[in-house]
Amino acid sequence: MAALSTDPPILYSKAEFIETDTGNKVSRRATIAGPQNIILGGKTIISSGAIIRGDLRRTGPGHAVVISLGRYCLVGEGCIMSDVTDERPPYKTYRGNFNYYPMKIGDHVHIGANTVVEAATIGNHVEIGKNCIIGKFTIIKDCAKIADNTVIPPNTVIPALALFSGSPGQFVEDLPESTQDNIEAYTKSYYARFQPS
Repeated sequence: MAALSTDPPILYSKAEFIETDTGNKVSRRATIAGPQNIILGGKTIISSGAIIRGDLRRTGPGHAVVISLGRYCLVGEGCIMSDVTDERPPYKTYRGNFNYYPMKIGDHVHIGANTVVEAATIGNHVEIGKNCIIGKFTIIKDCAKIADNTVIPPNTVIPALALFSGSPGQFVEDLPESTQDNIEAYTKSYYARFQPS
């Protein structure tokens, strides 16, 4: 997991990515719907083919934050962050009214390629593998890890320092206390190695 300083750079075409003042690198081949409702914390990479939907109609004036990502997040190729079945963010009905719950993702979160995230909350220092499905209202606590090809059912709470795997996702083992440092080192190294060719 931890990348070494000897790892080769990850090269990308400068023309394909937009770099913001805060160091976010967003692929021009990603779909960012409703960007005024999406906050990127800085030094976050949004890969080619990723879809982030923050374009739902809100009642009332002004913008609402629908999706926020912290710093040093990596969103893999082909990821979808939204409710893809009916293209709404997670919601619950309360007294007959639709209530939308914003998706909040912490710092140092790596989401693997082709993963679908409908989660309500993802903590800091979380690694989600490739080809996963994270169901509605899922809460993933700090320093958790979701293995590749895992399906997390809606309303699941993933405890801190836990590894989940399978379909449906099940607890596999506790992760070491060093998980936070390892994931932080990995995301910072990945960002540093992600360079224009």
